[in-house]
Amino acid sequence: MAQLTQNEMKSLVGLTTTQSPFIEQAQARGELYIVQPYELYSEENHEAWRRLFSRMHDRWLKYANEHFLKGIESLCLDPNRVPRLDDVNKFLEPLTHFKAKPVSGYVPAFMFFDCLRNREFPTTITIRRSDQLDYLPEPDIFHDIAGHVPMHTDPAFADALVRFGDCAHTAADLVSGIADEAEQVRRLTSIIKAMARFFWFTIEFGLMNSKDGMKVYGSGLLSSFGEIAHCIDSPDVQRYPIQLEWVINQSFEIDHYQPLLFYVESFDHLFELVDELETWMKQGKLNNVAPGEPGVNAEDLRSFLHR
Repeated sequence: MAQLTQNEMKSLVGLTTTQSPFIEQAQARGELYIVQPYELYSEENHEAWRRLFSRMHDRWLKYANEHFLKGIESLCLDPNRVPRLDDVNKFLEPLTHFKAKPVSGYVPAFMFFDCLRNREFPTTITIRRSDQLDYLPEPDIFHDIAGHVPMHTDPAFADALVRFGDCAHTAADLVSGIADEAEQVRRLTSIIKAMARFFWFTIEFGLMNSKDGMKVYGSGLLSSFGEIAHCIDSPDVQRYPIQLEWVINQSFEIDHYQPLLFYVESFDHLFELVDELETWMKQGKLNNVAPGEPGVNAEDLRSFLHR
């Protein structure tokens, strides 16, 4: 058998999560913000998107909040092909001035929140394998575009994301004046942990009380075939009205269905909570949150200290 060329190998592998030469090369060059090389998507990649989108459709109709359903419609996503981010942005930007921004991998915490402040959403361009639809070692384009981005079409939700970005700048300003390096790192670690927990229990795994009952707005739930039903229907899930003091002190684990979730009343309510989070930050109430997950790595700390 003739040996395949490098381009032929790329076309077979495509842009598959953890298996993409294009992403590996971008990371090796230190390139975080990239272009979406749409021609590299393989038919296997498009099949993965088709299967993911198809099996989620009915569950979205049953469990997703009305703002998400309107967003999916507004984005005109093709159920059969991986979306072009340029096309997504043509529909998204006129609504809230947000846009999807392709990245090669992990975005350090401050840079991520700063993107939100500038109405940019760091977006993964790879996609999981079609025979591993439930296995997600890291975010992929289905999680980001079908889970997160439809929510970005809602003005109130988009404004809440921008406020998250403001909070990151506030945190960086607050710790910049601390002379003792150990205390600076300790306090910043606590603040980042609080912000990460708040983001997790709202943007990623948030529920909303509505006239039609409890609905899902968190992207981690909206992109999960199993958990979107489990979080609403299972008697094993605790669902509480959100309280800031609970959320910032509540650890979480990422490798199983969430046993504890919080719900908001509206996205105006969510915006008010982010405002309150920043106020608590300024008052020092985030300086000593409870230990536990998530961890805060050195790269995240550096992103705030050397913004």
